[in-house]
Amino acid sequence: MMQQERAPVPALSKKTEQPKECFLIQPKETNEDATKTRKRKKKKITDVLAKSEPKPGTPEDLQKLMKDYYSSNRSVIELEELTLPDSCFLKANDLTHSLSSYLKEICPKWVKLRKNHSEKKSVLMLIICGSAIRALELIRSMTAFRGDSKVMKLFAKHIKVQEQVKLLEKRVVHLGVGTPGRIKELIKQGGLNLNPLKFLVFDWNWRDQKLRRMMDIPEIRKEVFEILEMGVLSLCKSESLKLGLF
Repeated sequence: MMQQERAPVPALSKKTEQPKECFLIQPKETNEDATKTRKRKKKKITDVLAKSEPKPGTPEDLQKLMKDYYSSNRSVIELEELTLPDSCFLKANDLTHSLSSYLKEICPKWVKLRKNHSEKKSVLMLIICGSAIRALELIRSMTAFRGDSKVMKLFAKHIKVQEQVKLLEKRVVHLGVGTPGRIKELIKQGGLNLNPLKFLVFDWNWRDQKLRRMMDIPEIRKEVFEILEMGVLSLCKSESLKLGLF
């Protein structure tokens, strides 16, 4: 009998190596990394202000802002000359007043005062705020106080400075409400004489959408201090002008 041919047996293949598991070891957090994380979580000033109780402005706040602003370029003697006398400050708003009630409190004889005012190119009371929109709000909110007083908008929006100069020359105006930039320009051009001014009120405590007061904005703060040096300081020292913080 013929022997059957045996099929060749395939050689055993080597056992394939299984892939080893790989574990990622996370680096330990260093002090530097922790500091960076804390920095990222640092609260913004708007968050702090939103949760904190609002504090009314005081005359000391204005005095301190002036000293801080001028300290880098004025001598000690010059800084002393910028100090406002305590007697020139009216009672500040304690955040319980509307504008009309505050103005009635600081100027109870307003009706008599405005009847005796006949000088053109001037106002008896000047209210300085941070924007044209805010100025319009203030004008609307003082209806109970102003009565028949002539009020003028002193801001740049839609009104040229030359037009305002002409209006001040033609009319007797009792109340002016506006922004420091335009008021400064009117004084500079001779359209607004500060000598008859009796009351200067700053819209101090109001905050915008970013929770900034008018004096927190560098441009506005600069213009306010420039107005103070254009005659306001000397009028305060002569006690013919009073300052109020609303």
